[in-house]
Amino acid sequence: MAETIQVTNPATGEVIKEIQADSKEEIKQKLENGHKFFKEWSNVNAHKRARLLQKWSQKVRQHKDELAELITKENGKPLKEAQGEVLYSCAYIDWFAEEAKRIYGRTIPTHMESKRLIVTKEPVGLVAAITPWNFPAAMMARKAAPALAAGCTFIVKPASETPLSGMRFIELAHEAGIPEDAVQYVNGRGSVVGDLFTSSEYVRKITFTGSTPVGKSLIRNSAETVKHVTMELGGHAPLIVAEDADIDLAVEQTISTKFRNSGQTCVCANRIIVHESIADEFADKLAEATNKLKTGNGFEEGTDIGPIINEQGFEKIKEHIEDAVEKGAEVAAGQEYDSDKEKGYFFVKPTVLKNVTPEMTIMHEETFGPVAPITSFQSIEEAVEIANSTPYGLAAYFFTNDYRTGTFLHENLKFGILGWNDGGPSAAHAPFGGMKESGLGREGGLEGIEPYLETKYLSIGGY
Repeated sequence: MAETIQVTNPATGEVIKEIQADSKEEIKQKLENGHKFFKEWSNVNAHKRARLLQKWSQKVRQHKDELAELITKENGKPLKEAQGEVLYSCAYIDWFAEEAKRIYGRTIPTHMESKRLIVTKEPVGLVAAITPWNFPAAMMARKAAPALAAGCTFIVKPASETPLSGMRFIELAHEAGIPEDAVQYVNGRGSVVGDLFTSSEYVRKITFTGSTPVGKSLIRNSAETVKHVTMELGGHAPLIVAEDADIDLAVEQTISTKFRNSGQTCVCANRIIVHESIADEFADKLAEATNKLKTGNGFEEGTDIGPIINEQGFEKIKEHIEDAVEKGAEVAAGQEYDSDKEKGYFFVKPTVLKNVTPEMTIMHEETFGPVAPITSFQSIEEAVEIANSTPYGLAAYFFTNDYRTGTFLHENLKFGILGWNDGGPSAAHAPFGGMKESGLGREGGLEGIEPYLETKYLSIGGY
């Protein structure tokens, strides 16, 4: 009997839909189909590929409300956030539709009169993607769009918690005229599909967004066939508030970056590092603003904070809060829960913790929830030391109106994405990715299409 996947609404625990998982044989067949179709798709001229991507973006915009409702149903995020995610997805498709026409080669000045030297770019082949539940549409678009633009074929396994919006997203690509074998999806358990992807002779690139342990496993397994890999992995983002910062701006932007998607993002601020002279004022203002956020079902008017995706995530968040409180942290806002294990829903009211110290678990592990732990520092060098004391290096934020402090932080923070007085630096036309154990490669921007291309060098003699 075929395995099925139950998709539930995390705000209510209700089953939205039950979908059938692909068998191993079906997945292998889809991989073979994508591999075989690569020759045809890679020969489609760049301008035509660009037009098809533009049509896909138009289709997604036409179905914005439908897609946003699917995202809120299966992910739980507020509807306004889901609508924003759909448009964010379109921004990636639009960007890479243009980049399809800008895959340039070059000629190299020769060292011999009888030779000509030429460099060209060509697509790597079939790309297999594994995408996360927290941004089910945007993370798929960020991978599928550059792959298709480059001339690669593409297959994706959406997260089992949120497959419906991803499936619909791919169906809209087909409706826009992109051939079915050029862009496909499969459903199944992550470990099973991951092994099939990494072991397949047909797959030439793996792209993954998710946890660092899973990413490391995919890298190891991909090494057997020397596949290309792009990994966007875990984070533990610091947010530094310098003594001269605009406190009100810092509070506003901290709310934005910390509590988006209920704090369930890889780039949300996880450690709030504030100069000791303003720590109390900042904490009081952050707590006041946090207390105004409404927690509830994403379809309810005015909801700012939706549910936690599952019980495992809920328990981790609760453990981090309780560990910090037991070790002396002061609750400035939140530490309230609404959960029902039998029904299957879990809410955490956005929480602000003061007087957080290094021995607390929350300072060392990514919480992935709506908790803002505040610790203090004396010198900017100390703030940098605290910020960099992690194996992760995805995103970091800092607030200062002194260009000397800002430049020092820019040069010394070991993170791939930085926001200076900005809690929302992500953009389709900018490179997204991390240092250290936060990943390999970049998505978006001029850099975003390069991981889907091979470089070929030709030396012509006999002139």
